[in-house]
Amino acid sequence: MTSGQPLLSITSDSPDLKSLGCHFEDNTEDFTFDTNLVGDDRKVVSRGTMDVEMLGFEDSSSEKGKRGRHKNGECEEENARLIYVNDARRTNDKFEFTGNEIRTSKYTIISFLPKNLFIQFHRVAYLYFLAIAVLNQLPPLAVFGRTVSLFPLLFVLSVTAIKDGYEDWRRHRSDRKENNREALVLQYGHFRMKKWKNIRAGEVVRICANETIPCDMVLLGTSDPSGIAYIQTMNLDGESNLKTRYARQETSSMDFEGGNISGLIRCEQPNRNIYDFMANMEFRGHKFPLSQSNIILRGCQLKNTMWAIGVVVYAGQETKAMLNSAASPSKRSRLETYMNRETLWLSIFLLLMCGVVSTGMGLWLLRHKDKLDILPYYRRSYITNGLNNGKYYRYYGLPMETFFSFLSSIIVFQIMIPISLYITMELVRLGQSYFMIEDEQMYDESTNSRFQCRSLNINEDLGQIRYIFSDKTGTLTENKMEFRRAIVYGKDYGNSLHVGDDPSQEEGITACNTVIPILSRSSSGCMGVQIHGDVEAIDYQGESPDEQALVTAASAYGYTLIERTSGHIVIDVNGEKQRLDVLGLHEFDSVRKRMSVVIRFPNNAVKVLVKGADTSMFSILAKDTEISGHRIPVAVDTRQATQHYLTDYSSQGLRTLVVASRDLTDAELDEWQFSYEEASTSLTDRTTKLRQTAALIECRLNLLGATAIEDKLQEGVPETIESLRQAGIKVWVLTGDKQETAISIGLSCKLLTSDMQQIIINGYSEDECRNLLADAKTKYGVKPAGYKNKNIELQKDVPGVLNTPLALIIDGNSLVYILEKDLEREA
Repeated sequence: MTSGQPLLSITSDSPDLKSLGCHFEDNTEDFTFDTNLVGDDRKVVSRGTMDVEMLGFEDSSSEKGKRGRHKNGECEEENARLIYVNDARRTNDKFEFTGNEIRTSKYTIISFLPKNLFIQFHRVAYLYFLAIAVLNQLPPLAVFGRTVSLFPLLFVLSVTAIKDGYEDWRRHRSDRKENNREALVLQYGHFRMKKWKNIRAGEVVRICANETIPCDMVLLGTSDPSGIAYIQTMNLDGESNLKTRYARQETSSMDFEGGNISGLIRCEQPNRNIYDFMANMEFRGHKFPLSQSNIILRGCQLKNTMWAIGVVVYAGQETKAMLNSAASPSKRSRLETYMNRETLWLSIFLLLMCGVVSTGMGLWLLRHKDKLDILPYYRRSYITNGLNNGKYYRYYGLPMETFFSFLSSIIVFQIMIPISLYITMELVRLGQSYFMIEDEQMYDESTNSRFQCRSLNINEDLGQIRYIFSDKTGTLTENKMEFRRAIVYGKDYGNSLHVGDDPSQEEGITACNTVIPILSRSSSGCMGVQIHGDVEAIDYQGESPDEQALVTAASAYGYTLIERTSGHIVIDVNGEKQRLDVLGLHEFDSVRKRMSVVIRFPNNAVKVLVKGADTSMFSILAKDTEISGHRIPVAVDTRQATQHYLTDYSSQGLRTLVVASRDLTDAELDEWQFSYEEASTSLTDRTTKLRQTAALIECRLNLLGATAIEDKLQEGVPETIESLRQAGIKVWVLTGDKQETAISIGLSCKLLTSDMQQIIINGYSEDECRNLLADAKTKYGVKPAGYKNKNIELQKDVPGVLNTPLALIIDGNSLVYILEKDLEREA
């Protein structure tokens, strides 16, 4: 994005000054509005003064504005994308953002023929057949009819072109249907229907329940008083559980229809990361951060929310969904690649044969050059009494006759590469697709959907799969979590956790999460629980099924989460409601492997509550655990006992989380709040800065305990994996669980069997991983890839090892080291 965009630009032809939030007074002096925040452009506006705070902009001459510029840095301001809320004209005119029209098709009417032919002639055989057809058009070389020789190639090209054209026509039809859908867009103070393809960045859009989101939007408000919206992201990431998104409290109470909506959003440039969003917003004189929890993406659906209103920040091809949707590639099967290679070798062999024939022809002509006119089967000149007597009859001289002999031989020997093979392949693929679509075993009654063959070029690859890489949660398992066990201060409570043993433990499951409670008169689903008071039931919705299970379990033991906003939560403790202020939240990430929340309790005490994987939690615990106010005597080392039970839980295939907390002093709180505010509003390296901020409070923690959750396997998973293994397909499963949990799950789904030799590699350095790998190869007689047929094979001189199946179990750190270039060759 270019710098220098003015924050304010009002001209005489502005359509609606009220929508810009302008306020004019009786003042005839002209003034210049300084735009130092984003550039050095200035705009002179006549006859009036402006209420800058009403627009939501900071005065660049104020000390507050200067501190903001120095704090965030000039670099991120220049690279930011500016979105003026409810002002699409101002947003798009200078920067020329893309419209919201999308295109997933590969061809147009003009480009179809040349582009399709270019793609088809990537097949070496087609180039060969084209060369044969061209040669057959030359008079000295014609062996078959000129027109007839073109028919086979034209037939193959036409059939493939029709097939590709039909597939692309379906994409065009889908694009038209998508682009012509309608949504409510705020226009002149009222929401009116507008086609998706005409929506632009900066416009305010209203989405109703169960509707699809037309573009990437920052939430401004929802039907929920706390600004919560529930989003189904199945079309984006394949996950069926609902995600929660939030509108900032500063904007959720705004009067959208008929009111003056204005503000400025500075966000990052369009990118493909659907799990991250960095931006900040200036609104009514306040500046606050926006994150991934405040944006809803194109292709998702609004669920369990009557309506949601947002401002468009990315549209059309710049949306995250479209950036992750690459152009339709020209797919080629392994068989086709193999045929190309074989065709190339056959062509070389054919050229050698023709070279031998033409060389022999040249030698024969040289030997009989004086007898060419009288040879019975070779006549160089006419023998007649007419005008042509003595003239050459199709004779071009010795060199050219040799060359034409070479070309004629190519035409004669062309049957070595039969074009009928490719015709047969196209017809077979068409028949295969028909039988796959009509296969009753691939019909799903619940969704009334059949198998779909979207590309006919890769049918044969279905039978050549050698490896399957699979996730565990939601793929092998049901992704429906149930609370099973818990540890409180080193004591295992199994399925009977007693209320009152330790309130801080229960308040930490209940508070340290992102689950949203939905109050209702009836419970639906396994996440519904009964609560006290005038509300009969409550349903929990959240991105993490683990958190839903934990919050539901806490409610069963008397600690019920009944309200959540961006600033506080309300917990029902055995009929008594307690309000806890949420001062800040550090969400879970794959580096820290934990999440934390800073809570102010009713007694004004401030605590940080942390939960995460044991591998990351035990390293940040205090050396001497401080326990005050609980009624459980500590007879054994809490940490050692907790680790013992965690190992036991993992061996049962349960998912575990460790919970810890500590009190924050006023000085620690002030330091953290300053860093948190600065990091959360930054547009550059926000993730890194937030991790550094989290490290200020995620240390010297007091261990509270741990939880264990069960995620059952889906029906038919063990039988499916066993069938895949019997077919010779190697299955790899990726999971974030503890290694003991992963092994237990592997045994239950028959990924691992009792007769397998388990090779476990847990290294903390490159040298250690190299040694473990070398020891395993020596012990089991495994040769590294590339030594023979590029496959791992067993040494026959190692007794008892040849027919032993092996299973590799490796942690993430070791995998990173082994995939380095130095070790990859040895693996």
